Amino acid sequence: METVLTVIALLFVLCVALGVYATVKAVGAAKRGVDRTIAQARRTVEDTTLRARTLAQPGPAGELAQLRLTLRTSMRATQDALDAGVTEDESLKESLGLFERLSVHGRELDAELRRLETEPDRGTLASRLPDLRERTERITRSADALRWAAHDRARRFADDDLDTLSAQIDVEAGALRHWTKERPASSATPWPQAQAPEAAGPQTWPETPESRATHGPSRPSLTPPGQRPVHPWQRKPRPESTT
Repeated sequence: METVLTVIALLFVLCVALGVYATVKAVGAAKRGVDRTIAQARRTVEDTTLRARTLAQPGPAGELAQLRLTLRTSMRATQDALDAGVTEDESLKESLGLFERLSVHGRELDAELRRLETEPDRGTLASRLPDLRERTERITRSADALRWAAHDRARRFADDDLDTLSAQIDVEAGALRHWTKERPASSATPWPQAQAPEAAGPQTWPETPESRATHGPSRPSLTPPGQRPVHPWQRKPRPESTT
């Protein structure tokens, strides 16, 4: 009895532990999903704000917004391309490591551009713009190079796979078209041999009216009887008297 109670207690504890683990995992997944949603919404709002500033604020302030928008768009696109490609191509891990190092410089530049948006001295801001523009171009050029290299590598692999697949399909299609085989020349079918005449007697042909007319009337098979001789005991019967 004690053994049964111990087993039941262990099963209960195991079920509780599994329930707690599943709850923690579900809460963590939900939290990560919420965080991704919030981060994506924040990025969308910031990008929309930067586009609005680019159009509404001409001069150094609008150019700062344009630099931030260009930097963020290029870095985000490269990160998405590398994250999607590394799951299928392990060699992109090194490229992903280089991008992480490049992202440090990109985040520093983005933070500096954000601080300069509130700079009241427009003269100082205008003097800093050439250096900021050059740094932005260098970072975005490197990010674009990594992204396009990853795209070219993926497309090359796809083209190689397509070439191999096309060659295999051509071979299979050629094999499927050999549906006819050489057939031996068929000899003429011989006519059936005539049956040998029966040994029982000569062959007789059926009689027709034409054959009867040709050969004439048939003769009687028996000779008619002649006149029989009259013997003495055979007398002519006397006629009865009429009286």
